[in-house]
Amino acid sequence: MAVKATTGRVTRRRLRTRAKLLDAAFEVFAAKGFGRVSIEEVCEAAGYSRGAFYSNFDTLDELFFALYRQRADEIADQVSEALAGDGPDLDVPAAVDRVTEVLLLDRAWLLVKTDFLVHAARDTDVARTLLEHRARLRGAVADRLARARGHTPLPAVLGDAESAAHAVVAAYDGVTTQLLLDRDVEHARVRLGQLLTALLTDGGAGQ
Repeated sequence: MAVKATTGRVTRRRLRTRAKLLDAAFEVFAAKGFGRVSIEEVCEAAGYSRGAFYSNFDTLDELFFALYRQRADEIADQVSEALAGDGPDLDVPAAVDRVTEVLLLDRAWLLVKTDFLVHAARDTDVARTLLEHRARLRGAVADRLARARGHTPLPAVLGDAESAAHAVVAAYDGVTTQLLLDRDVEHARVRLGQLLTALLTDGGAGQ
């Protein structure tokens, strides 16, 4: 029993260390950009030694992957939850409001996500990981649109639910790119809501 208790304490301590390293890395990557950050800087921000870093990650790339996966999974889960609560009828404005609240988190995340996108553009293995996570986010939207099929008409030009979900994610990408430049979160939220409502309702004519 003593061995199990000790192992449990070690595991919990390691999980806390890993979490603090990820949180510190998020702040440092957002401030300086991936490629301009050293392991020492992450350790200093977290209050740990290099030994603590290497007990959790082999490289800075591995930490970056873990950070991206953590945040991207959280967002996909939030989108799924935001779209899962109602029945088959789709109230587009209400659904758009819920999605924009969870999609537009903060500029720091968008900076880290953009760094990951640029990194992925130069490495096919990284790109595969990015595409998998984008597919999960897109899948959450597509599942909701598929449930509405036959109950709530969507613009025919969008095609099937999967194609419509691609358009939704593309709209999000465009708005958040502008947000990186003008730093105006509130207007970005409004613009995304307007764009998604127009996209999913033929300009809102049927509302």
